[in-house]
Amino acid sequence: MCGRGNSNPDVSRAFLISEKPELKCFYLCPSEMPIFALEIKANLVGVTDLRPEDYDDFRWFLKLKCSQCGEVTENWVYADVTEAQELSKGHGIGHIVGKCGFCSRQNSVEILTDSYKAYSFEKNEQFQPIVRFECRGVEPVDFDFRVGWRAEGVESGTVFGDIDLNEREWADYDEKASESTEINDISIRFTHCKK
Repeated sequence: MCGRGNSNPDVSRAFLISEKPELKCFYLCPSEMPIFALEIKANLVGVTDLRPEDYDDFRWFLKLKCSQCGEVTENWVYADVTEAQELSKGHGIGHIVGKCGFCSRQNSVEILTDSYKAYSFEKNEQFQPIVRFECRGVEPVDFDFRVGWRAEGVESGTVFGDIDLNEREWADYDEKASESTEINDISIRFTHCKK
């Protein structure tokens, strides 16, 4: 936080440093970058702890909206923790770095790896955050599940790996628990949150 004047970290602030007309200058206090949580809601039957199988080898496929002009990416872009790029002027790293195809604004997305959470059966059919992204110049508006997910049997602890959620549904059979397992009625949303 800047410490000069307004204490709201969500607002960019400029403060007059000198009252003398010949020395009129401003100090710009940068605002914190927006954080967006990817939340999913699903109906889990016989399984829990839905999450990527390997966080270090998972691609988060997103559609992004430019915060300057409102243009949404036509194609899916992905963030991968193994593909980090340094941002200019020491502004950290980005797992997606690019320019808006319409207005050319520079933007980036960083995966906040300390935010990973599995979707739990305990809060079945409720929105739960599974990851957060720090965004500069864009906001995520859609997510494509694709492949590479895993879940565990509620009763047996059986691990179901390499789950394909391209169709946003999946079914299998848990032999240890002698019951069918399913994931269906999946929906997503992004929520703005604090770091």
